[in-house]
Amino acid sequence: MVFISVPLKGATKVDIVSSDEYLKVHFPPFLLEVFPSELVDDVQSSAKIGNGVAVISLSKRTNKLWEHLSITTYDKETKTEIRERALSKMQEKLAAEAKNKAEKKHNEKKYALKTMMNMENEERERIQKMKDDERNRTTAELEAWQLKERKKAEEEARLKFQTNQPKAVKQKYKRSVSETDKRKKQVIIPAPRVPGNIEVSFTPRVFPTALRESRVEEEEEWLKKQAEARRIVNADIEELNDLSEEERNPDWLKEKGNKCFAAGNYLSALNAYNLAIRINRKIPALFSNRAACHLKLRNFHKAIEDSSQALELLTPAVPANAAARARAHVRRGSAFCQLQLYTEGLQEYQTALKIDPNNEALQADTQKIREIIQGSAE
Repeated sequence: MVFISVPLKGATKVDIVSSDEYLKVHFPPFLLEVFPSELVDDVQSSAKIGNGVAVISLSKRTNKLWEHLSITTYDKETKTEIRERALSKMQEKLAAEAKNKAEKKHNEKKYALKTMMNMENEERERIQKMKDDERNRTTAELEAWQLKERKKAEEEARLKFQTNQPKAVKQKYKRSVSETDKRKKQVIIPAPRVPGNIEVSFTPRVFPTALRESRVEEEEEWLKKQAEARRIVNADIEELNDLSEEERNPDWLKEKGNKCFAAGNYLSALNAYNLAIRINRKIPALFSNRAACHLKLRNFHKAIEDSSQALELLTPAVPANAAARARAHVRRGSAFCQLQLYTEGLQEYQTALKIDPNNEALQADTQKIREIIQGSAE
């Protein structure tokens, strides 16, 4: 090792540049410049500043004694070349450190986002489980109470009837009850049904896709899913008791939310989409539109969650839902970019661009995100 102690003489700002063949300590108006007699290991070397002294520790590459600290025989051109090489290595080192720092920060943000989403999902599942358990328990208790009350009423009616009737009538009643029980025990087998045919006329396909480009199975599956989604209604919602028949329709609620969103009333639009989703959780447009509301209200994590749910429902991928899939990818990508997760945002915009490659606005937004990523990397 070679130890160099430099008194700073009251300097407040010190600039140190070091490489395997060059060392500079600059504290205005003083400058120390050393061209080491032998090459040093810049990675193992260090510099400490304190108590008005800068102590530089240089690690030798070869284990031998130096006759001189610095080479003084270099001409001006050689010294200039060595300085430029040292500065170039210093800049590369600083750029690598900045890149590593940016990658570490990005990974930390990504991990924090993933952890937060997992926590929200776990909390939501826990609350839903509590609700389901409470509903099942209450339903079981209600059914048991109703059965008990029904048996109690039947027993009271039977006792009252027997008390008010003469003895002969009571005996006749007992015989009739006994005969009824016997008839109930007999198994009545119905006659075989007569076979027949029912003609069914199916609605023709609504996809005008050319036969050579058509994916009939995927398109039929999408139609079937849409038809089933329209029939699903959650009737176990207390608010439905106070709503009109029109207000219980998810499509009506979606249109109401769209009008509120267009008017800039995002909270009212969000409430309309929330109720519609509680009534029917199988309509992808409800989740996609609610994601747009969350973007306006800067609820970016919820926007990502709703966009992802919409994309899960928009399967299989067919021309009929291409525009909806592109919108969902753009909204999820926009939320990622607002959280400064530009790499994930770029992936979403690129996916949307594959679906709608001729969209000029989408092309421009994708290019802007690329420029942001390139600028942060530089």
